[in-house]
Amino acid sequence: MTPSDAVDPVAAAQADADAALAAVVKAQAEADAAVQRARDAAAAAPVETPPAPLDETLVAGIRAGYSFDAPALELGALVNGDTRPDVPIRIPLAMTNRHGLVAGATGTGKTKTLQVLAEQLSAHGVAVFAADIKGDLSGIATAGVPTDKLLARTQGIGQTWNGTATPTEYFSLGGIGAGIPIRATVAGFGPLLLSKVLGLNPTQESSLGLVFHYADAAGLPLLDLTDLRAVLSFLISDAGKGELTGLGGLSSATVGVILRELITFADQGADVFFGEPEIDTSEFLKITADGRGVVSLLEVPGVHDKPALFSTFLMWLLADLFNDLPEVGDQDKPKLVFFFDEANLLFTDASKDFLAQITQTVRLIRSKGVGIFFVTQTPKDVPSDVLAQLGSRVQHQLRAFTPDDAKALRATVSTYPNSGYDLAEVLTSLGTGEAIVTVMNEKGAPSPVAWTRLRAPEGSMEPTPAAQIAQAVAASPLLAKYGTPIDRDSAREMLARKLDAAHAAAVAAQQVLDAAKAEAEREKQQQVQATQQAKAAQKAQAEYDRLLKQTGGASRTTATRTSSRAQKSVLDQVLGSQVTKTILTGVVAGIFGTRRRR
Repeated sequence: MTPSDAVDPVAAAQADADAALAAVVKAQAEADAAVQRARDAAAAAPVETPPAPLDETLVAGIRAGYSFDAPALELGALVNGDTRPDVPIRIPLAMTNRHGLVAGATGTGKTKTLQVLAEQLSAHGVAVFAADIKGDLSGIATAGVPTDKLLARTQGIGQTWNGTATPTEYFSLGGIGAGIPIRATVAGFGPLLLSKVLGLNPTQESSLGLVFHYADAAGLPLLDLTDLRAVLSFLISDAGKGELTGLGGLSSATVGVILRELITFADQGADVFFGEPEIDTSEFLKITADGRGVVSLLEVPGVHDKPALFSTFLMWLLADLFNDLPEVGDQDKPKLVFFFDEANLLFTDASKDFLAQITQTVRLIRSKGVGIFFVTQTPKDVPSDVLAQLGSRVQHQLRAFTPDDAKALRATVSTYPNSGYDLAEVLTSLGTGEAIVTVMNEKGAPSPVAWTRLRAPEGSMEPTPAAQIAQAVAASPLLAKYGTPIDRDSAREMLARKLDAAHAAAVAAQQVLDAAKAEAEREKQQQVQATQQAKAAQKAQAEYDRLLKQTGGASRTTATRTSSRAQKSVLDQVLGSQVTKTILTGVVAGIFGTRRRR
């Protein structure tokens, strides 16, 4: 073989690589062509429309049932197989103070429904208060960013979408987390709500009520938990046991239980929620200069492990609003709409008295211009007496994986008006962002049940960045008013002074008693000495009589001298003190007539 016939190995390898690459390119081109043919076929194929559960007569009834002349909040569009943007589902603005319920399993879109309602209420000049448990609702303060998927959804239901930020104020419980601190005094919170938080039984709850009554009558301000502990400890102490005479008294065992619960409560961080300055609930009713309602968000991610405290604190806010606001009757729109998230936590293990207070507040607060929307997983989480007061219902998907779930589903279906739907089936097949809706119309009657695809929020779907929240809080004029806690003179300090004064009085009384005892002892000693002196005088008299008898024949002068010498001898022998000698010498001189005359 000649050199010219030899095969270049490098060139051969390169040729093989080029051939392999060409094969890959050809295969990729064929695959792309196959994918495109599949897409073209899918686009050309007719779209299968889901079966429509309602006929056109029922659809027309729903259209008429949600056609309101007065201002209304847009909830979404009817779903009847496909979406019907020509049948909008709405709720009259005036009926939002007749209360409502937003329910559904986790992840079905309840938070976004809250955001949709809050944005529109604000746009209509209604203030909003809502708890932001997971932080998701904070996006309402930031304008939303459009995406193709978002715009496709909103166009499909006839929504003209524009990214909009809503005026928002951030609050926090006692300063835990970002927000203006919301605090309440223990006296303002009251024994009933506090008993609910502490998990007290009826006897302990009654005893706590007695303590609050005493503190109020005695002028002892209960501002924080240390004040309450101080009053409890005082009333079972020796100094305070008589304070409740005629009021029934307190059991030391019961007070011990309450004190232990209070200590545990404080150790969980709850002590920061109580104190001053106490929030003025009128702060939640603000309207901006351009006529939009301010959304007050209670940021509570730091208290997720204290559900009873969280829910009861919200109930205190409602009760405080009820006490402070004047009667206004029915109006074109409410002053405030209050979203009560995780409402099931409020009613768990609640006493009859507590449930009665909630029911009364819900029933009467609408006359103060306040609407309440309870937010929970199923309607059965809300007591029937409260549920009966809720005029509007937005029920997201329910799941029926367990017997309890199935029971809750049946209970939910039974609470809806008659409709053309198989609600048990529909409620378990709703997609995310869909709900079964019925509201109270302008005449106060329930609207037809409507399967609804809900509107998308115009604020951000994502939480507002923490730095932006912190900046908004720092710029709020409320921070100077409520940011710094105040520790003024209260029950703890007053009782400490009272106990100090009682102690000082006891010390002074003991000193007086000790002085009296010392004086009595001195007088006793003086009496003993006087008795001894009298006995000595008697003995001297006896000795004198003996000496006188012995000197019977002597002259008076001699007898006197002899007696004097004998007396002196006897006195010296019998008594050793000069004082006693002087006394007895005087006695003897008087007897013998030897006292000197002046």
